[in-house]
This record gives sequence, C-alpha cells and structure tokens, in this order.
Amino acid sequence: MALDPSFIGRTYPPTAPYEVGREKIREFAVAVGDANPAYTDVEAAKALGYSDVIAPPTFPFAIAFQAAAQVVNDPELGLDYSRVVHGDQKFLYTRPVQAGDRLSVTIVIDAIKSLAGNDVLTVSGAVHDESGAHVVTAVMTLVARAADTADTAQGE
Repeated sequence: MALDPSFIGRTYPPTAPYEVGREKIREFAVAVGDANPAYTDVEAAKALGYSDVIAPPTFPFAIAFQAAAQVVNDPELGLDYSRVVHGDQKFLYTRPVQAGDRLSVTIVIDAIKSLAGNDVLTVSGAVHDESGAHVVTAVMTLVARAADTADTAQGE
C-alpha cells in the first residue's frame, strides 16, 4: 500500500540531547578509516580553530538515524520497515560537530513519492546544539520496496 503524501511536512518532537564524547568520535573515525588528527587530537583540532576534537562529516548519521525511528515506527504512516533500504544520504552543515556538544534532532518528512511501485520517503533531521543553534541537517532517503507477486501469493 502506497504511503500517504499528506504526511509530507509532518514534524516529530525533538530527541533528548545526545552528548558527543571524544571517545565516540574516535571510535567512529576508526570505524570509517579516517585518520584525520582533528578527530582524535585536541591540539590538532585547536590548531584548526576548534575548542575540542571534531567529528567526521558522517558522524551525525548515528543520531539522525535513531531520531528517524519516530518516522519508521509511526503507526499512522504505515511504513513496512522490513522492505526498506537506505537510498541516499547527505549532510548540510553550519559547523562541525565537536566533542562536548549536546545535540537534539528534529525529524521532518520532506517527501513521499511512488516509483515503480516502491515508496520513496525523504526525511531530514535538523541537528541543533543546546543553545538552539543549527549544527547540521542530515537528509536521508528510504526506499520501501514493493511487494512482488510471489510475496503476495505466499501471504507475506
């Protein structure tokens, strides 16, 4: 069943603050294979004008994806997450994420369309620090694959 386009513009409540720690940044940098010293060395980050280590550019995905669970689990929307694949991701930055930031994410459904029977859902997560200043917006596209005829015949 196609997703209802009247959900476009629906905004979900901001998440509880997530405190960004140096160790989380270091772990993420190691996981993605980015050896930039600004991610692990406070002095290297300070030399670039930051007060503490900064996070790799894709770090906000971790907290934005958690916030997007509000969309995925919205019973009114009716998204079948068992058929969802991650279609696209981008980040729109005001400034880098830094250790010590306390970040909240507000999720909005930006677009819903149907392509070849698949539902394509675009959501954005505006990430703000505790003062309310914008840090980054994470935009993700989710594709809910259409049930094929064999699935329907098997009662899935």
